[in-house]
Amino acid sequence: MNERPTSDVRRPTSGESGIDRAIAAIRGGALVGMPTETVYGLAANALDADAVVRVFAAKGRPSFDPLIVHVADAEQAWTVCVPSDRARRLAAAFWPGPLTLILRRRPNVPDVVTSGLDTVGVRCPDHPLALALIRGAGVPLAAPSANRFGRISPTTAAHVREQLGDAVAVVLDGGPCRVGIESTVLVPDPAPIILRPGGLTRERIAALLGEPVALADAAQRLGSLPRASPGLLASHYAPRTPMQLIDGAFPSDDEVAVLSWRGDHLPERSRAIETLSARGDLAEAATRLFAAMRRLDASGARLIRAELVPDHDLGLGINDRLRRAAGGG
Repeated sequence: MNERPTSDVRRPTSGESGIDRAIAAIRGGALVGMPTETVYGLAANALDADAVVRVFAAKGRPSFDPLIVHVADAEQAWTVCVPSDRARRLAAAFWPGPLTLILRRRPNVPDVVTSGLDTVGVRCPDHPLALALIRGAGVPLAAPSANRFGRISPTTAAHVREQLGDAVAVVLDGGPCRVGIESTVLVPDPAPIILRPGGLTRERIAALLGEPVALADAAQRLGSLPRASPGLLASHYAPRTPMQLIDGAFPSDDEVAVLSWRGDHLPERSRAIETLSARGDLAEAATRLFAAMRRLDASGARLIRAELVPDHDLGLGINDRLRRAAGGG
């Protein structure tokens, strides 16, 4: 496969509106910063292999890490993957929303999107600008998080511009992301198993299906289920400042920043402190997580100490991000 030279990529003109410019960019093979309810995505035409290659290059992402394909609705989803009965039920209940389904791909999906796998991750984002972009472009969009590979996911348009700069033709500003952590990634068949906990809880999925939903542990994600979805590497979502998870009170240290769940057991001295939710609200904590990590990363601390949140509902996804930000898988 030969990548087209950058000069051939359609760059939108200044006279077009934001969404029109973004649609023109996608149609021309360029990249767009796309807001979703979870995090901002780096979007390209999922059916254009050359455009998808640009996504990997802009992020510095390894080619063995597959991309999620974003669609406007279930009807469009089934043009790129083969639905099962469970998948249809899940899509009807939770799309648009933060759920990615891993299903057998159709032949029109380029190998570069799936890293050569015979499955593809598909979801319908719950954000009006994302849906307008997909519908306007008329194609599904491959869209990993719009950040440098392995770094903190972006939850504002400014985060996208800061990390990716001129690699992105247009950044659509949809405001801060409502959910704040990535989608839940689910393999629905032959038995439902979550590869990556995220914005849709295990409890809600199990209630809808009326059957148990397994949660893949780190060994399954990195061993028996290699590369089945994005975001499965042991070290991911990481600040540049080293992060350490602790259990108990935070020690005082002027050179250490603190990421606290509810603001309990805080140190007398620290470089900076971020509290995810003083009232103990997991939804608020998820929304605040990545922005708080960014601020602590910029504080000049030599180390970030963080504590886990309760390990249920959205807490599963938050703790997954914290463990991998600390390099713990």
